[in-house]
Amino acid sequence: MTHEVDLQGWAEGERRNAVEFADALGVPPELYTSDPMVLIPALQDYVSRAPFSEFEQSDWVTLHADLMSYVADYLINKHGARWSVENDPASPRGYRYVIAATGRDGRSHVLDPLQLVGQEFTSLPIDITRMLAGAELALGLASPTSSDR
Repeated sequence: MTHEVDLQGWAEGERRNAVEFADALGVPPELYTSDPMVLIPALQDYVSRAPFSEFEQSDWVTLHADLMSYVADYLINKHGARWSVENDPASPRGYRYVIAATGRDGRSHVLDPLQLVGQEFTSLPIDITRMLAGAELALGLASPTSSDR
């Protein structure tokens, strides 16, 4: 199944969302686009201080979407990953957007960044570095004992 038009639009929208999210957290777009890692301290501070007990459903949806955009953008810019489409009969669309990358083992790996973000919420407090490291491990981009970060 190919969804090139949808994929291109999706990828551009996710990139734009990540840049706008960084800007909203005080990291200028030109600084963020040169190195997405510069957002980590501001993002960690934001999630550490967020009043989760006061969040409404729309706040949760927005936070999940913003974190998903950031994780994907980080992987794309640091590791050359890319958005891809994976068949998913359980999805209303019949497919879902995933991040694909070639791991250190030379094989292609995929990650659903929204699922990764959701998992992070099961291990509060949210740790941005842990979330990014988990994404790298899932895509085979780092080994559990890697110290190249």
